[in-house]
Order: sequence, then C-alpha cells, then structure tokens
Amino acid sequence: MEEVTALKYQKLKRIISDFKAVVVAYSGGLDSAFLLYTCVEMLGKDAVRAVTADSESLPRSELKNARRFAESLGIEHRHRVVKTRELENPDYSANPVDRCFFCKRELYSRLLDPAVLEKAEVVFDGFNADDVGDFRPGRRAAEQFSIRSPLFEAGLGKAEIRALAKDFGLSIWDKPQSACLASRIPYGSPVTAEKLGQIEQAEEFLRSLGFRQLRVRHHDGLARIELPGEDLEKAMSDQMRDKINSKFRELGFTWVTLDLAGFRSGSMNEKLNRKDRNV
Repeated sequence: MEEVTALKYQKLKRIISDFKAVVVAYSGGLDSAFLLYTCVEMLGKDAVRAVTADSESLPRSELKNARRFAESLGIEHRHRVVKTRELENPDYSANPVDRCFFCKRELYSRLLDPAVLEKAEVVFDGFNADDVGDFRPGRRAAEQFSIRSPLFEAGLGKAEIRALAKDFGLSIWDKPQSACLASRIPYGSPVTAEKLGQIEQAEEFLRSLGFRQLRVRHHDGLARIELPGEDLEKAMSDQMRDKINSKFRELGFTWVTLDLAGFRSGSMNEKLNRKDRNV
C-alpha cells in the first residue's frame, strides 16, 4: 500500500470512528462496498446497516451481487433492500439533465426514515474524490439531506479504493464500473420500464459473451454499444457481430452500432453545456 493511500485510509477510519452507528447507502458498486467493509471493520457488524435501493434501474445481477458481498461480511441480517419508485415521479421519468437529483432525493428520504435509521447517527454514501469532476446532480440531494461522504472527505479516489480493496483481499476489488440503467438513456428521452428492461437484457447478453466493462446506450430504436478498445476487434468478428445483432433485434432494437470511441463512463454527459451542468 502506497504511503499516501495509507494516510488517506487512516483518515477514512478516523471519520467513521466518530460515530457509534451508521447507515450506508449501498449500491453494491466498488465504492459503497468498500466503504461498507471499512465501516464494519471499524464499528462492528451490529453498528452498521446497509441499505440498497431497488427499482427498475437496478439490474438483477447487481442486486444479487450486493447481497452476496453483504453476506461475505456477515451482515446479511443488517442489509435492507428498499423499493424506490422514482419512475412514478414525472420529474424523473421525463429524464431532465438533473434526473439523478430526483432519484437520490427519493432514496435519501427512505434512508432517513426512523425505521431504517434505527440508532444510526448518520447516513454515508460512496461519493469519492474522483467524482468531483463529473456531472452529478444527485450530489445536491445529498447536501439537502446532510448525507456524509467519508471516501471524499478522506481524499480517496477510485484507483486508490480499488487498490485498497485488492490489498484487503475483497472480492469486489476488480468489479467493473457500474451505474444505474437510466444513465444509458439520452437526456430528454423518457425513462420507461420497457427501455430499462431492454438495456438490462442487452448488457447481460454481452456479459454472457465474455465482455466485462460495457454500456448499451439506448437511442430509441438504436442501440449504441460501448466497449473498451481492446474488445472492439472481438466484437467485430463475423460470428460475434451476427450473435449480437440477432439478439439485440430480438430485444426490440432496429439498429445496432458499436461506438468507435470505446467505453467511457458518463458519455451521455458529453454534450452538456456549462448551463446544463449548473442545474
């Protein structure tokens, strides 16, 4: 472990140790999973509650993996899955540029329910130091509900979190980046359960073919596949191309494309101007 990373990790532990009991907004992704692990290490199993928001925008495989990791920490009895209904909110389903604000507001309002909080003094999320440069309107909701972000406060970025998880032998250390399924739909194009289902099935199919890091962007009848550069040639082989095209058409897509720019997290934000980013 590098010295700078070690110092940041010590700061993270000090932040957590200021509390006797906490709730972790636990998506199952690397960041929140590592935070959950550290909270359990510092405070003990009975002082930590993990809460996962379940909706149409969460892939079933992600929910399964979240449960599995909580079990590996011995806190399955402290892991609660709450049903969120952001799709019923027209401010969310219309898919404005600040869609994430309405999603996070729904989640945090559930986390602050006394029945969820129990004796917890604070709610933590997995926001980290590298998230600052990205467009994240959900951050506004976190501030409104006084959600704490220990990874960010400790200065830990994604690469450092991954390295720490590997050092501690956590199974999630090499977990690919993940984001809610709604992030695959262009702003202004309505978010529907049908679209989310198409995206989930399309991405699961690609994983069954051996691809790990990927996104399927939903442009109505067109599917735009993002893969890392090293996977583009594999995807373009005649056999693979035919398999993908056939399956995606079966799922309801009319056209299937491969983005030559490759995989990049948050590509739907590339067209946002400064005004959009300040919502």
